[in-house]
Amino acid sequence: MCCLLATKRSAAIRDRLRINNRIRAREVRLIDEQGAQVGIISIRDALLLAEERGLDLVEVAPTAVPPVCRIMDYGKFRYEQTKKEREARKHQKQAELKEVRLKPKTDDHDLEVKAKQARRFLLGGDKVKFIVRFRGREMAHPDIGREMLEQMAEELRDVGTIEQRPLMEGRALSLLLAPSAKMKAQRERAAAPQPQSQPSQPTAAPSPAAASAEAEVAATEKEVATPVAASVEAEVAPTEIAPTEEEE
Repeated sequence: MCCLLATKRSAAIRDRLRINNRIRAREVRLIDEQGAQVGIISIRDALLLAEERGLDLVEVAPTAVPPVCRIMDYGKFRYEQTKKEREARKHQKQAELKEVRLKPKTDDHDLEVKAKQARRFLLGGDKVKFIVRFRGREMAHPDIGREMLEQMAEELRDVGTIEQRPLMEGRALSLLLAPSAKMKAQRERAAAPQPQSQPSQPTAAPSPAAASAEAEVAATEKEVATPVAASVEAEVAPTEIAPTEEEE
């Protein structure tokens, strides 16, 4: 299974980038293995340079005019990209759906306990589903459960946002809260590795064409790496939380 996943990831990188004789452009803007700008040369000369150095010619920015190619060890490049993907997945947390059950007769003290539980779940990056279950004649007063859920949403609005407003499902009234965008951003900043500060050295300003080419290269290499989960909802696995009171 692991081999299959690795093959799929490698295939994705291979499909996005053209190398050596697969490059179709007649002229390319070449960057050597040290990251220095060589300039615009013919594809034939670029291939000869790469071959003389025992490396590959990789088209890293095909949409640029002319396309940007870099001389590199393509096997090593693929290995580093796969390693980055593994590191990104290590920092990725799988969100769960935590269920907090209530009753119309739940007293204020128990509501505070439930609210603290939900706050802890939301700060941990999980979604929280409140469920108020009605029995017998309690069905005649759904407004009690609705007020209870609105109170919970108001108390937790600093750490959670309403993803689904109170909804009646049979004999249960439910409310779904998700971690707020502010909390998500804080967790991502905390999980991200901190770069080591290095003394800055004065460097010559690059030409506009070279700067544009470097921007294309950076954007393409970022595209090659599988993004984290930044915009992508994590898979939800429901977890049931036992109520504080005894169920009747």
